[in-house]
Amino acid sequence: MSSSSNSYRDLGRSVYVPYTQGRWEGELGTDLVSVPHGPNASLRANIAAITQSDRFFINGSNWEGILGLAYADIARPDEMLEPFFDSLVRQTSVPNLFSLQLCGAGFTQNYSLGSATVGGSMIIGGVDPSLYVGDLWYTPIRREWYYEVIIVRIEVNGQDLNMDCKEYNYDKSIVDSGTTNLRLPRKVFQAAVKAIEAASSTEQFPSGFWLGEQLVCWQAGTTPWHIFPVISLYLMSENRNQSFRISILPQQYLRPVEDVASAQEDCYKFAVSQSSTGTVMGAVIMEGFYVVFDRQKKRIGFAVSTCHGEDGAGA
Repeated sequence: MSSSSNSYRDLGRSVYVPYTQGRWEGELGTDLVSVPHGPNASLRANIAAITQSDRFFINGSNWEGILGLAYADIARPDEMLEPFFDSLVRQTSVPNLFSLQLCGAGFTQNYSLGSATVGGSMIIGGVDPSLYVGDLWYTPIRREWYYEVIIVRIEVNGQDLNMDCKEYNYDKSIVDSGTTNLRLPRKVFQAAVKAIEAASSTEQFPSGFWLGEQLVCWQAGTTPWHIFPVISLYLMSENRNQSFRISILPQQYLRPVEDVASAQEDCYKFAVSQSSTGTVMGAVIMEGFYVVFDRQKKRIGFAVSTCHGEDGAGA
């Protein structure tokens, strides 16, 4: 509640934010914010006090809010509102970058749903070499609104989908930690599913599985990861005549569903889905990598995360 803060200032403006699924609304204000283990200072940042929401918070999560880290172009209620990270950089000595390591349940050793643990790290203002292995590969930020990038090629099981790269980036391709799935434009999604189905044809799956409507389950600890192909995305490199590959393992795009699983079964949902708003590289991809949002140099870096099981990024 905004009334619980002595430093909260009401700006007298309402804000409404709809999503593809879900929405929230609230009142705009500012408050003093401090960052744990960060600069020895508070900053005054814009805050939206959520008063109503629908299909926004996950049931039972006890989450109370969301921290938007993108640019002013997509701020609500309008682009004149300074986003949190802009305020942080302007009012403190924090460098203009942050990095994320998201660790999903799928990379747990001897994985079964009953023993899965998840976690992650957010580094504000820097890069932590202990959270990744190998090199960081950077792709330019095409436009500063969402974190928009350019995909030049997609492969499934080492086979090029052979589509015009405009299809991959129609109408944009973004990196978004707030989205769970890898979301692909309709034509690309259909081609990718066809290729994944062909590669994993030793088992039959209901059509609803590929649409994210049905689960598949195996006896606990026996998930046949080896029958599922690797999905590879090639991103434009800083040298725009070159690209680098990031690989998405089945441990990433088959999402464990804990609330229906029993001690005897591991159940999964297919976490590649169709999009009408371009490609979205969500947590499905990010969980394999340490991702650096280098706003200062207008680029995004990918390196293999220390919670990733195999080599997944390279030239």
